[in-house]
Amino acid sequence: MLDTMRKQGVSPNLHTYNTLIGGLLRLCRLDEALKLFNSIDCLGVPPTAYTYILFIDYYGKCGDSGKAMEAFEKMKNKGIVPNIVACNASLYSLAEEGRLQEAQDVYNELKYYGLSPDSVTYNIMMKCFSKVGQIDEAIELLSEMERNGCEADVIIVNSLIDMLYKADRVDEAWQMFYRMKEMKLTPTVVTYNTLLAALGKDGEVQKAIEMFENMAEQGCPPNTITFNTLLNCLCKNDEVTLALKMFCKMTTMSCSPDVLTYNTVIYGLIKENRIDYAFWFFHQMKKSLLPDHITLCTLLPGVVKDGRIEDAFKIAENFVYQVGVRADRPFWEDLMGGILIEAEIDRAILFAERLISDRICRDDSVLIPLLRVLCTQGKAFDAHKVFEKFTKTLGIKPTLEACNNEVTLALKMFCKMTTMSCSPDVLTYNTIIYGLIRENRIDYAFWFFHQMKKSLLPDHITLCTLLPGVVKDGRIEDAFKIAENFVYQVGVRADRPFWEDLMGGILIEAEIDRAILFAERLISDRICRDDSVLIPLLRVLCTQRKAFDAHKVFEKFTKTLGIKPTLEACNYLIEWLLKDHAAERAWDLFKEMKNGGCTPDVFTYNLLLDAHGKSGNITELFELYEEMIFRGCKPNTVTHNIVISSLVKSDSVDSAIDLYYDLVSGDFSPSPCTYGPLIDGLFKSGRLDEAMHFFDEMADYGCKPNSAIFNILINGFAKTGDAEAACDLFRRMIKEG
Repeated sequence: MLDTMRKQGVSPNLHTYNTLIGGLLRLCRLDEALKLFNSIDCLGVPPTAYTYILFIDYYGKCGDSGKAMEAFEKMKNKGIVPNIVACNASLYSLAEEGRLQEAQDVYNELKYYGLSPDSVTYNIMMKCFSKVGQIDEAIELLSEMERNGCEADVIIVNSLIDMLYKADRVDEAWQMFYRMKEMKLTPTVVTYNTLLAALGKDGEVQKAIEMFENMAEQGCPPNTITFNTLLNCLCKNDEVTLALKMFCKMTTMSCSPDVLTYNTVIYGLIKENRIDYAFWFFHQMKKSLLPDHITLCTLLPGVVKDGRIEDAFKIAENFVYQVGVRADRPFWEDLMGGILIEAEIDRAILFAERLISDRICRDDSVLIPLLRVLCTQGKAFDAHKVFEKFTKTLGIKPTLEACNNEVTLALKMFCKMTTMSCSPDVLTYNTIIYGLIRENRIDYAFWFFHQMKKSLLPDHITLCTLLPGVVKDGRIEDAFKIAENFVYQVGVRADRPFWEDLMGGILIEAEIDRAILFAERLISDRICRDDSVLIPLLRVLCTQRKAFDAHKVFEKFTKTLGIKPTLEACNYLIEWLLKDHAAERAWDLFKEMKNGGCTPDVFTYNLLLDAHGKSGNITELFELYEEMIFRGCKPNTVTHNIVISSLVKSDSVDSAIDLYYDLVSGDFSPSPCTYGPLIDGLFKSGRLDEAMHFFDEMADYGCKPNSAIFNILINGFAKTGDAEAACDLFRRMIKEG
C-alpha cells in the first residue's frame, strides 16, 4: 500500500502510518508493526503519543505489562508528554496483572503531567486495588471519584460488593448495593447474582427468593446464571422440592437450563437419596446436553450406593465414549473418591472392577482411592488382596502412587511379622528401605536402616538402595558415614562394581552437584581409592553434552584428589571432548595419558585418527598411525577403515586404493565400511568401472554390501543419467534384503 502511494506521488503522513500500525496490531502482526514504527522516524515523520498508545494498548491486552510499560517509558524518553489516554492504557496493563505499586506510581505521576484522573482512570485503579484484595483503598477511591464529579462503573461496584461479601463484610456489601441508587447506577443481573450467591452461602433462603422475585419488578430479568445461583442456594439448604419448582419456572421464562443447572438439581436429589428421580433427571438432561465430569461425580456415588452397579457402569461407559470427553486420572480419582464417601467399600470395588475388566478405565486411577480407604480403615490385608487382583488378575500396571500405598501395607506387614516370631532378614529390611526411599520418606528409611544394624549387617544392596535417597536429600555427610562404616565392616569387599552401582543409583535420583560432592568425600578420605566413582559422573555429564564440565571434574579427581585414571575413563572423556568440539583438550589428555603411564589402546588411537581424518589433517594422521604401530598397538579393521576413508575425503583416492591392496595382501578382512568410501570416491571422480570392480570384489572377501553401499551406487548412476543401471541395482538391493 505504501509503495503504491509513493508511485502515485502521494506522500504518506503520520495519520497513514498510525492507521497501518493500528491495523497490523489488530491482526496481531506485531513484527510488521514494529518494523513500520522503526522506519517512520527515519522518514522524517516522528511518532506522536497516539502512535505509542497503539503499542501500549496492544501489549496490555496481550497481558504483557512489561512491554507496555517499556513503550510508555520510551514515549517519555522521546520528550512526548503522556496524555490521559496513554496513562490509562498503561494503568490497564498493570491492573490486569495486579501490579499495584507500579500502577500507583503512574497514577501519582498524573499531577506531574498536569492531568486529572477521569472515570476510566478511577475504574482501572479500583480494579487494581480489588485484584490485590485492598477493598478499603478501592472504596476510598470510589468516594474520591464521586467528589471529583466522575461517574463510577457498575462493573467495579459489582466487584466491590462481591469482595465485601467474600471478606464477611456483609453489612457494607448491602450498603454498597443501596448506594448504587445515589450513584445513579442501575443494578445489573450481575449485581443480583452476586447478592443471591452471598445469601445462599449464608443460608438466607427466604431473602434469596424475595430478591429473585424483586429482580423482575426492577426491570432486570433473571438469566441462566441467576437460576443456577438460586438453585444452588435451595439445594444446599435442603429445599430440593422448591428447587424443582424453580427449575420448572426457569423453562417458562425462556431461560435454557445448562449443564450446571442439571448438576445442581441432581446434587440436591442425590443428597436427599431420591435416586430414581435423579436418574430420570439425568436422562432428561441427555436429551439436550452432554453430561460433564461433575455430572458423573455427582450422580454415580448415589447410584453405586443404591447397589445399581450395572446402571452406574453403563453411564460411565457412555460418558467415556461421548464426543470430546477426556476421562483422565483426576476424573476417575474424583469419581471413586465420591463413591467411597457415599457407598460401601464392597460396592465401590465391584464398580471399579467392572470399569477395569471392560477397559473403560485403563490405569490404576480407580484403584488408588480404594487402597487409601482400606488402609485408613486398618484393612491392610484386604488392600493387598485388592491390589493383587487389579494388577495381576485384571492386568493393571500400578503407578508409583499405588505402590506407595503398598509401602504403608508393607510396614504394617513388617510389624505383624515381628509379633509372629518371624525374624526379618537383610532382604526384609532392604525391601522396606526401598519402598520408603521411593516414597521419599528419607528420615523413616534412615531410622529403619539403623534398626537393621542392631541385629544385621547391611549388604551392597542396602547401600545402593538407601544412599541415593540420602544424597538426593542433601545429607552428604550422613551418606559418607554410612559408606565409611560399610567399607570397614567385617567381610565386606567394596570393589569397582559396587562403587559404580552405587554412583549409578545416586545419579538417577540426585542432582549431579550433590553426587559430585559425595564422590569427592569418598575419594578425599580414601574410602574409595580408584576412579570407579568418577566414571559414572563422566558418563552423566557427557551424555548431557557437558564435556567441559566433565573434564573439570576429571582434572579435580586426578590432579587435586590424586586418583589414577584408568584407560576406560580417559577414552570415554576423549571421545566426548571430540564430539563437543574440544579437540585441544582431548589431545592434552592424550599426552597426559602417555606421560602418566596410562597406555593408549587401539580405541584411543582410533578416536584421534578419526578426528584428524575429519579435519583433513592427513600428514598428522599418518604420523599418529606410525606412532601407534611403533608403540606396539596393533591397528584393527576400524583403524584401517578410518585411514582409507580419510584419504578418500582428502581427494587421495589412489593412495587409499594402494593402502587397501597392501592390507588385503596380509591378514586384513575388509568390511562394508572399507568399501563404502572407496566406491564413493571413485564415483565422484568419474571412475565408474573401477567403482563397480570394487563392488564386485566384495563377494571375493565374503563381504555383503549393505544399504549404504547400494545407495552410493544408485545415486552415482542416477547422477550420470544411467537410470537403467540405477534401477537394476535397486532391484538387486530389494532382492538381497
